[in-house]
Amino acid sequence: MSDTWKRWEGQIVNGKFPLLRYLGGSERCAVFLTERREGELPVKAVIKLISAAPKNGELQLSHWQQAAELSHPHLIPLYEMGRFELEDVPIIYVLMECAEENLAQVLPSRALQPAEAREMLESVLDVLSYLHRKGFVHGHIKPANIMASGDQLKLSSDDLRRAGESPDVSDYQTAYDPPEIGRDVTPGSQSISPAGDVWSLGVTLVETLTQNLPEVRIGEQRDPHLPQTLQEPFLDIARHCLHRNPEGRWTVAQIAARLQGRAPMPEARRSLPAPQRVSQPARRPTRLRSYMAPIAVGVAWVLALILVGPRLLRRHTDAPKVPAAESEKRVVQPAPSQGPSPQAFSTKADKSRVAEQERSSKAPVPVPAIIHPETLHEEETNTVAKFPAGAPLQGEVAHKVMPEVLQAARNSIRGTVKVRVKVNVDRSGNVEDAVLESRGPSKYFARVALEAAQLWKFKPPMIGGRGVLSSWTLQFEFTRDETTVIPTQEMP
Repeated sequence: MSDTWKRWEGQIVNGKFPLLRYLGGSERCAVFLTERREGELPVKAVIKLISAAPKNGELQLSHWQQAAELSHPHLIPLYEMGRFELEDVPIIYVLMECAEENLAQVLPSRALQPAEAREMLESVLDVLSYLHRKGFVHGHIKPANIMASGDQLKLSSDDLRRAGESPDVSDYQTAYDPPEIGRDVTPGSQSISPAGDVWSLGVTLVETLTQNLPEVRIGEQRDPHLPQTLQEPFLDIARHCLHRNPEGRWTVAQIAARLQGRAPMPEARRSLPAPQRVSQPARRPTRLRSYMAPIAVGVAWVLALILVGPRLLRRHTDAPKVPAAESEKRVVQPAPSQGPSPQAFSTKADKSRVAEQERSSKAPVPVPAIIHPETLHEEETNTVAKFPAGAPLQGEVAHKVMPEVLQAARNSIRGTVKVRVKVNVDRSGNVEDAVLESRGPSKYFARVALEAAQLWKFKPPMIGGRGVLSSWTLQFEFTRDETTVIPTQEMP
């Protein structure tokens, strides 16, 4: 049927929604780009078509109608649903918001940075908490269903179900499907639950940070093996999401607490039955006498300590005092280094300290791009004091990389979108780190500008025949027709 879906491009659903372009699908369903009316203006949207028997169609329509009543900023809204026939094929459809891209389109080219993964996780946890409170389960958490719409991350909503309903078990089970649901599980015992969403979220988290799925073997009883290269708290979160036993998984609230650096509150457990008392036979008096000797020895030791203890204390206080300066030296002696913990780089002060140490080292060490804009003005740029004497020669741009912008995102621009990125450049002309000085109105354009800025190369300023550290500001200007960049050397 997939060939039939493609041939339907150009058809009109219910006389209102043209099937502009086939976006993908399967034998049973297809997704098309379409348009809907918002006042007098046409607005791009997505329409999902499902070929379904009347009974199954009514059930699916009721699911969509329930989902359409939900409202959350991180949930793709459903606008309209209904049924029609096309070429004598009974079809049900749902009209929903058109997103610019989904996470599955990003991962083949790169993994998410920890800050991006945290932002993704916060958005998904926020909407899952809302759905679970309302009695719904998403049931299909995976990168393809985590979407970027404008400056918001949103979760698909066309497959929502009530918790406790029977799942749609397909012939092919994926790593995202929780192990309690599948062909090998007794059908009567299967039901969708919030714990299933947590499993799918754990698989998705590992994939977004490594570009690979965790090692999940269908039918295996042990928990999946996780790469130890995952940073905290992501490794801890993934480990508690991917328990094969649903009751052993963290809840959404516990995951959110761990992400925020708080200890997750344990879930309430069933009270265990009180242990039964087993009557013991009366012991002989001779056994009791056998304990008297150790007790007497213990009492004697206590009395000796009472008598001798004050003398020991006096002798201790009479001991020669260590000079204050020497005691301070002892206190500040560092313990043997065991490497920085992941938490050591979570504070602003630590980020600034690490950046300063790397700048002052003899050989420049490249550092990862800084994602958070709030760290923009933390690091002191007192690098001029390290320069040799002499007027610096102006640096130059040696190689520039322009952002790759989706056409759908470019079509949404009205006027000019400006994003300003500051890059710190080492003595060889390579970008050490990049931060957003002004992200503009869209997270999407800020992200593609930041990614491109990290790939620029420069001819460093020269002082006394040597390249020196420098800082540049790159102003990206996006319009519907083109992208331009204005580089400005800020320092030296």
